[in-house]
Amino acid sequence: MSKKENTIPLQDAERYAARWRGEEGTYNAHRELHAFVIPKVDLLEVLTEQVDAVRGYLGVDDNGVEKLMFVGTKYDAATNTYYDMLPGRSVGDNSVYDMTMPCPNACDPSSPLN
Repeated sequence: MSKKENTIPLQDAERYAARWRGEEGTYNAHRELHAFVIPKVDLLEVLTEQVDAVRGYLGVDDNGVEKLMFVGTKYDAATNTYYDMLPGRSVGDNSVYDMTMPCPNACDPSSPLN
């Protein structure tokens, strides 16, 4: 499978998510994070992978930049669970999409949500 735009290796995504979970208890006490800008191309690519839904994971990369990572999911009616479609898993071999524009700095200063 060829690498799609704005995807990251599963091993990196696992490390970023673990870092977020490990730091979340104190992370927001000293960092400002309001939102993420999500490139249209990333949404379109994850939605073309024959998914039933999309799941977003939070992470922090090796440079301390917040990440919003999307993976496609498949629904299993027998278990009532949406399973991540990740490389090397039986439910799929799709990509992890890396959303790398956190707010701040990629903010709309006039937004009432900011």
